[in-house]
Amino acid sequence: MDDKNVMENLLNLEKGACDLFLHGSIESSTPEVTQCFRGALNESLGMQGQIYSEMSGKGWYQPDCAEQQKMQQVRDKFCA
Repeated sequence: MDDKNVMENLLNLEKGACDLFLHGSIESSTPEVTQCFRGALNESLGMQGQIYSEMSGKGWYQPDCAEQQKMQQVRDKFCA
């Protein structure tokens, strides 16, 4: 397993953690629990951003550019 694979795995794990923390904050029954989940979510989002930046800097994560036609189709769908 090379560095790129390790970073991809870390990014996927961090995205999963963000998802869990988001749902935890939405479903919390008390303000204190909500705040705890929100703090964990913010920290996890920060780590996810750092991993993404590192991968992007090394050329390992190149998002695809959306085609204008596809973007217009989405706009039309939701503006109708």
